[in-house]
Amino acid sequence: MTRRSVSLRLAVALAWLAAGGSAALAQTPPAGRLLASNCFQCHGTNGKGPGFDRLAGKSAAEIYDELLEMRARISRASTDIMAKHALGYTDTQLRELAQWLSTQR
Repeated sequence: MTRRSVSLRLAVALAWLAAGGSAALAQTPPAGRLLASNCFQCHGTNGKGPGFDRLAGKSAAEIYDELLEMRARISRASTDIMAKHALGYTDTQLRELAQWLSTQR
C-alpha cells in the first residue's frame, strides 16, 4: 500500500466516524435494556407481564437480590430455569438488568 492510499483510507475512516459516530451514540440503548430482552418470553416486554412474575417497577435492589438468590441455588441437577439464567450474567450485568427493569412502569 502506498502512503497516499493509507492517508486516503484514514481520511475516509475519520469522515465516517465523524458523520456516524454521534448517531451511533444517540442510538445506544440504556444499560440493561439488551440484557432484559432475554426476559420477555416469560416476563413480557419490558418486564410488564403477562407471563410470570411482573418485574417492571420493582426496586433495583429487590430484583438484584432475587437474581443473586436464584444464582446461588444452582446445582448440577437443578432444573430451575431462572437459576440457570442468572448464572449466565456477571454481577455488573445483573445490576444493570435490575436497574433498567426498575425504571419500567
